[in-house]
Amino acid sequence: MLGPLTLAVTLPFLPAANALVRDNDVGKLPALGWNTWNAFGCDIDSTKIITAANEVINRGLKDLGYEYINIDDCWSVKNTRDKSTNRMIPDPTKFPDGISGVAKEVHDLGLKIGIYSSAGEETCAHYPASLGYEAVDAQSFAEWGIDYLKYDNCGVPSNWTDEYTYCVPDGDGPYPDGTCPDLTNPAPEGYDWKTSNTYKRYAAMRDALLDVERTIFYSLCGWGQANVNSWGMEVGNSWRMSGDITVDWARIAQIANENSFYMDHVNFWGRADPDMLEVGNGDLTIEENRAHFALWAVMKSPLIIGTALDSIDDAHLAILKNKYLLDFNQDPVIGTPARPYKWGYNPDRTFDPVHPAEYWSGASSTLDGTVVLMLNSENVTSTRTATWREIPELKSHDAYQVVDAWTGKDLGCVKNKYKASLKSHDAAVLVVKEKC
Repeated sequence: MLGPLTLAVTLPFLPAANALVRDNDVGKLPALGWNTWNAFGCDIDSTKIITAANEVINRGLKDLGYEYINIDDCWSVKNTRDKSTNRMIPDPTKFPDGISGVAKEVHDLGLKIGIYSSAGEETCAHYPASLGYEAVDAQSFAEWGIDYLKYDNCGVPSNWTDEYTYCVPDGDGPYPDGTCPDLTNPAPEGYDWKTSNTYKRYAAMRDALLDVERTIFYSLCGWGQANVNSWGMEVGNSWRMSGDITVDWARIAQIANENSFYMDHVNFWGRADPDMLEVGNGDLTIEENRAHFALWAVMKSPLIIGTALDSIDDAHLAILKNKYLLDFNQDPVIGTPARPYKWGYNPDRTFDPVHPAEYWSGASSTLDGTVVLMLNSENVTSTRTATWREIPELKSHDAYQVVDAWTGKDLGCVKNKYKASLKSHDAAVLVVKEKC
């Protein structure tokens, strides 16, 4: 069963002793960037990559810290490696100048570039992957100028599967309380997941990346398996804590619910990753887009855009550019995220895939105050109220200066509490500043 959160005032502190601390602060803060998959799937080429890079600049996203332009699956020649070097071969039709050519163009724009592989024998789209080839692939990535590796969990042969199964609520359930009672082979009590094959597969690529003469951000995409939250920080700079996101509110709410129980694992150098952003995709309402981005930002998750930036509309772009939420997410002094201080719709610590925790707060050095998020998880318009005395960072006073993070409007001195009428699946975000 998932354990309760520790509800405590957020304070800055040093990274865990086992954190994967990298040169030049790579991985210290959540990654900001763009990825091909949610927008294009396998339909990728160098033109789409460079277009995205230019749009990150033209639309003002680079100025706000978005820096990684990440190539996902399907970039190589299928079913083969170079017979003399064992290296993966960039698809010459999609990338006529190779990955190194695209990397140079991205770097010349002042941005960074990422690539994709899997800790198995083939990727999720059945292209060559890196299990058993970690050293040669890491060397290739370094020589090509890669700055970020997303490392998936497909194509795992039977001799590399884990001895025991681990409960991932969205993969082995769903179970309303977060338990997985029918696991076929659960681990014995006290089992050390660092002895698992999943850990070994991901640690092998970590070691290979550390051996090359280039600092490459390492994003684990192991879908929450093998209790990755207990060891992810020492292996990678971020780790997926769930299965894949999809473009629907039910899935976004489900992932937010799961991740709310993992916030104690998040700090400098290590981030529980609820997957890439769907802002701008599908039929999400503008309110659902806002709440999705706000939740991901206050959880201090990686913020990896997954929509076509050359066709994004102004409303969705404004969400991705919200400076208050980006400043909170990228705080250089306080590494810990916001946490639920009250569940709201449910009793505290309720595991509910439909109605995640609705009230969140976290201290911010960049905003010189406290961020407070209120979510309406219901399917109708409803009121949510932030009461200062309930919020860990604000318990000592009854009146504060408040700013609306969506509009930037100064709400003045607000006494005792703030009420917001929210449409279905919307979120209010406040910056609560000095007492008044």
